[in-house]
Amino acid sequence: MNVEDVVRERIEQARIKAEREKRRRAELAAARNRGLAVRHAAKLRHLAESAFENVSPAPSGC
Repeated sequence: MNVEDVVRERIEQARIKAEREKRRRAELAAARNRGLAVRHAAKLRHLAESAFENVSPAPSGC
């Protein structure tokens, strides 16, 4: 193996590592987005439920 082969191998390993990290970051971002969607849906559901619980009767005699 000469120097060019060693350099070529290191470049290939760096490219593989960069692709692996990119894929890992994309997976984490997708999981984070799914978690945010679930939390937002739960929040809206709780807000909708509490809106019906906190309804006061309309004042009569206007």
